[in-house]
Amino acid sequence: MKRLTLLTAAAALALAAGAPALAADAAQAAGAADIVRLATDLPAPISQRAPQHHKIRVETKELLGKLADGTTYKYWTFDHKVPGPLYRVRVGDTVEVTLHNPADSVMMHNIDFHAVTGPGGGAAATNAAPGETKAFTFKALNPGLYVYHCATPMVAQHIANGMYGMILVEPENGLPKVDREFYVMQGEIYTEEDLDTKGEVTESITKLLDEQPTYYVMNGAFKALTGDRAMKAEVGETVRVFFGVGGPNKTSSFHVIGEIFERVHEHASLETPPLKDVQTVSVAPGGATMVEFKLDVPGNYILVDHALSRVDRGAAAILAVSGPENPAVFKAADVDKNHTH
Repeated sequence: MKRLTLLTAAAALALAAGAPALAADAAQAAGAADIVRLATDLPAPISQRAPQHHKIRVETKELLGKLADGTTYKYWTFDHKVPGPLYRVRVGDTVEVTLHNPADSVMMHNIDFHAVTGPGGGAAATNAAPGETKAFTFKALNPGLYVYHCATPMVAQHIANGMYGMILVEPENGLPKVDREFYVMQGEIYTEEDLDTKGEVTESITKLLDEQPTYYVMNGAFKALTGDRAMKAEVGETVRVFFGVGGPNKTSSFHVIGEIFERVHEHASLETPPLKDVQTVSVAPGGATMVEFKLDVPGNYILVDHALSRVDRGAAAILAVSGPENPAVFKAADVDKNHTH
């Protein structure tokens, strides 16, 4: 396998502007599905209201998807994408979950919501063989941002193949208003083949058990949220990132290069005072955080796991910020090449 170098400033710009985009047409042309969930694919905030009854229907799907440029992988998914949908409810809501496992599946699947108070988070109630549909109902008792995942043995295998997502349980009074919200989840993929292998690659149970990922992904694929899939915002806006780790094994050191988190809801606890002015947040597998920050300067900001070797294995995303320069906050100095000390 060819040696990869760590991210440099020049490489960062290339990542934002010229990285091969995992566009739907390119994925289809390669004979593989587009499994990447856009960071903007999430429900709108909930306005103040009385508790309601929600019906969530989840379909599991095993499908060949585009993992990297020229590389495909057999994913297991919730609703054809990685991560699964971000569900949004409020404290006091009743949620009816129906899970359907199509007849063309090979594996049994289920769903375990960390937001559920009840046996297995709903996993035992939704154990569905191919062709089966199972259901359960729960009441959202605790606000927070919670991971869900398949919990069919071997659980780590189902998660590593893409079966994870998050559910947001908003407090009674909702969340403070921001200009933009993004949904990002980090995961790991373990393959028999090396990182730069083209064609269809296959899962490695040995590497999974040894906790040696071939890829680290944000929203399902290698550097998926770059190029024309980069997140976009404008100077002066405040953004909120719902960030979670599907795992199944590695903690993420979540960081945005060139920004400081003004508010961090550590462990996605929404009713405790947020931490202020934080550079990097540790997020465990099966855990989440919610961060907010205002954009003062235009440019391309890279979301990374600050275990930085993982950037070259795919754990990077771009937030492209447009708008007027702000020299009072940041200005690149002109250097006189003829000047010597």
